[in-house]
Amino acid sequence: MENRPSQKPSIGSVRRRAATTEIQSLIKTSFLPQGSPLPIIVEPSLPEVDLISWAEQSRDFIAEHLLRCGGLLFRGFRLEDASSVSTFEQFAQTLAQGALLDYTYRSTPRDKVAGNVFTSTEYPRDQEIPLHNEMSYARSWPLKIWFHSLEVAEQGGETPLADSRKVYARLDPALIERFEQKKVMYVRNYGSGLDLPWQNVFQTEKQSEVEEYCRSTGIDYEWLGGDRLRTTQVCQVTVKHPQTGEKVWFNQAHLFHVQSLPARVREALLAQHKEEELPRHALYGDGTPIEAETIAQIKQVYDEESIVFPWQKGDILLLDNMLVAHGRRSFVGARKVVVAMAESFTASQELNETRSKQG
Repeated sequence: MENRPSQKPSIGSVRRRAATTEIQSLIKTSFLPQGSPLPIIVEPSLPEVDLISWAEQSRDFIAEHLLRCGGLLFRGFRLEDASSVSTFEQFAQTLAQGALLDYTYRSTPRDKVAGNVFTSTEYPRDQEIPLHNEMSYARSWPLKIWFHSLEVAEQGGETPLADSRKVYARLDPALIERFEQKKVMYVRNYGSGLDLPWQNVFQTEKQSEVEEYCRSTGIDYEWLGGDRLRTTQVCQVTVKHPQTGEKVWFNQAHLFHVQSLPARVREALLAQHKEEELPRHALYGDGTPIEAETIAQIKQVYDEESIVFPWQKGDILLLDNMLVAHGRRSFVGARKVVVAMAESFTASQELNETRSKQG
């Protein structure tokens, strides 16, 4: 066998590796005390490390770890109170492919803070928000989502996380098969005063613009009179991640379903409204009811996979929205978390990419 001289690394490659090593020496990584790999905690090694400058030079490092574990928690970086939101927005934009996303077709109350930075869901502090992937009730969703803690609650207020790959792996295969065959239908009724008005959800006062949005996104709509609107849409239940190819549980059937409401609220609503008239509800894609025990199974798996950590002021959490679900614990005192999203992706893209791989 012929012996070939080993190739020496080029000067350029050596310099690039040295530069990468130097950049990464500016931070240190760790895990939560319970040893969970989600999220990876990223902290500065020196107090003067600038988060934006480091991120600009560390996109590959961040992308690699984000795909591996699904979330990174940036902690301990200097963020001045006066510029915290603008720094957060700049940080998100640095890592986004394209502009940050607006929040059209929203499902929860929130306000715009600056640019495309929004408050997190403004539900009453005594209510918990179940684990979910952002906008998985739609056919388009953000691939990346950022959270920034501006004010930490006196008690509670954590943002629990769950690995969507593990949720999929834990669910009963028969349950998954049933959902994949039927998919899930989301029904929303606007104008009853019990949920968001359609003007807020679609960010317009014009019915014609609502109709155009619905037609372009595959949403069936019906104007019921008295400024009331009903929409229905059949969406995905599971999807494959466009980069890793891993299958994840990706929907909000458990969150939209009437069984997700507290018993007293559910009973009061059903005493006054038929199920099809509820502000929001989830059915199988063929219009048949999803069993209460099925919803209970899904919620139990989410609960068992839940990862909880306490917020610190100034924290920034970056999640791969397809790989990781998030929620909110109830809290006492003031709490403020702002959110940004980027990189819109659609179910048709996922389907086309799966077909191309199969072909």
